[in-house]
Amino acid sequence: MPADPEQKAREEVREAQARYERERDKAREARSRAFAKAQQILTQRQIAEEAGLHHTTVGEIIRGE
Repeated sequence: MPADPEQKAREEVREAQARYERERDKAREARSRAFAKAQQILTQRQIAEEAGLHHTTVGEIIRGE
């Protein structure tokens, strides 16, 4: 007997949300590492200009805030 369509839809939503959160966290960590590495050569303002962000946002990203 096939699974209940509503239950299947609920499972798909939960799986999609979990996948999104995992990928988002990985991307956030990668961005923080890249910004920190770039800061060895560039200023926060230069990094911000390249990323299209405000320089204080770049500082928060680097600090993990």
